[in-house]
Amino acid sequence: MCMRASETRTVGRTGLTVTALGMGTAAMGGLYAPVSAEASLEALEAAWQAGIRYFDSAPMYGLGRSEHLLGHFLREKAGPDASFTVSTKVGRLMARERPGRDLPPAPPKNALDSGWHNGLPFREVFDYSYDAIMRSFDDSGQRTGLERLDLLFVHDIGSVTHGDAQAGHWAALTKGGGFRALEELKAAGLVGGFGLGVNEAAVVLDAMNETALDCTLLAGRHTLLEQNALDLLEKARKAGMGIMIGGVFNSGILAAGPGGHRRFNYQDVPEAVARRVDALTAACARFGVPLSAAAIQYPLRHPAVTAVLIGARDAGQVRQNVEWFEQDVPAELWQTLEREGLAA
Repeated sequence: MCMRASETRTVGRTGLTVTALGMGTAAMGGLYAPVSAEASLEALEAAWQAGIRYFDSAPMYGLGRSEHLLGHFLREKAGPDASFTVSTKVGRLMARERPGRDLPPAPPKNALDSGWHNGLPFREVFDYSYDAIMRSFDDSGQRTGLERLDLLFVHDIGSVTHGDAQAGHWAALTKGGGFRALEELKAAGLVGGFGLGVNEAAVVLDAMNETALDCTLLAGRHTLLEQNALDLLEKARKAGMGIMIGGVFNSGILAAGPGGHRRFNYQDVPEAVARRVDALTAACARFGVPLSAAAIQYPLRHPAVTAVLIGARDAGQVRQNVEWFEQDVPAELWQTLEREGLAA
């Protein structure tokens, strides 16, 4: 049975709906390479024409640039027939250095963070406290210029991003009122739901012990190459928490093709991973299915997963992703991957 990018699904118990295929906007901030505003808007238009109505952004992406571009695009679509769902993130404030202003020291460079090639002239300041969450919500509203922001994700709370500083940031989010701010925004009807937007499954389990998360955006961790978040997915299913999966191509290796961009989770590809990709590619080929089509569809096989997000850089990549998402993948392929130990 073929899936459609425009198919709608409900996010946990929020009553909000998203399309099964969502559009992430990190590339619009200049991730890995500069991307023009024209190319970004064309990519968004291609997504819209394909029926995609779920869009995710973050202050981090281009240090505000992607929120500006997404807001501009969606404001032009405003109208009674232009229903869409938007998520963005909290945890980073955008600050400009100026005389007389004392900013906290810049955080250590995360080895997995490639920077932004045509981002805006701001510096990110991590802050997960009550006041910062409220300010971040207001700032994103101003940058996008949208009447509403539907979902808020606490961005990159976890030891992979923060290292030794994680304990302090976690305290700000919990004892410092960060989660309380999100609860108040939801109770006031200013957002439809909130959760985490992270690369780590373990921290989501920790957060579920602190507050009732509505949804989580998990980058990677449940892909054709990684199935190490199954405990979280099962707990989310039982709790009625929606899961969105980003990074379905694991930084490109599952969409590379022969001679393509061979990166795995932002780094060089380990030999064991390369061998597994070759085995996955061969298994898919026996059924006439591109590896990328299997990769983009795989996360939705788990009942806890509500949507997958793509991070296309231009309209052509959007259309290719939609084609992979809507391609027929026979049940026999999934059974073969499970039988050969290539997928759970």
